[in-house]
Amino acid sequence: MSVIRKLLSGIFTKRNIMSEKHLSAGSVEPPKVDGLLRVYSLIVCPFAKRVRLVLKAKNLPHDIVNINLQDKPEWYFKIHPKGQVPALFDNGKVIIESLDIADYLDEKYPTQSPLYPKDPAAKKRDQEVIKNLFPEPTSLLSKVQYSSETYSVDAALDLLLPAAQPLEDELAKRGTRFFGGEKPGMIDFMLWPWAERAQALPGLLAVDSLNLKDDQIPKLRKWARTMIEVPTIKELHIPVSITIKVIEDRKANRLDYDKLFE
Repeated sequence: MSVIRKLLSGIFTKRNIMSEKHLSAGSVEPPKVDGLLRVYSLIVCPFAKRVRLVLKAKNLPHDIVNINLQDKPEWYFKIHPKGQVPALFDNGKVIIESLDIADYLDEKYPTQSPLYPKDPAAKKRDQEVIKNLFPEPTSLLSKVQYSSETYSVDAALDLLLPAAQPLEDELAKRGTRFFGGEKPGMIDFMLWPWAERAQALPGLLAVDSLNLKDDQIPKLRKWARTMIEVPTIKELHIPVSITIKVIEDRKANRLDYDKLFE
């Protein structure tokens, strides 16, 4: 059994029905179950993973339909006009964009493991952190990982560390284990897919370690080590070896989503 099959075997439950197959052109959409949330996803997409993390953290019954973004099903464009993932279907209503879906779920199910603070001002602050502090480090990480040019470790860190510093400062200001306090909140789950991808940097840069100094984003590094032990994170974790393979295969235009499961 492959690493990914072992991973998926742990999430085939009655509350979370997930198909390994990524549906492509010529396919037929699986029948919907009345009243059951459905998320259209791609296992290795960080934006789609945000939604799966929220669904899992809030313990919301749902099913998952994986979409082959390289050969999109014709029927999917009726759900998402651009054919992108994620999309959430809820009793005839479709919500797109990962942050909008995450907010929608937290607002609709406020008593099931709320991910934002109750205080409106604190909630607004969390939303501002996601909106203002995430775009630069996440986009630069993708730039380093998917660039056709070869980055040295020093060049990659010179680019990434200044972009990550505002998040380091924010976590230091809060003085808690997680951005959400003593347990993960919305900021933590929205940031995690890129923190998980960052773990692949040494392999992609062909080094054993980034050799970060003790004073370089120490709180974020401790946060990442703590996050990986959170049950929700563990359950949906993608191994570093698979992340590296996905990025390298995508750059070489040979990525086959379903072969990841072999």
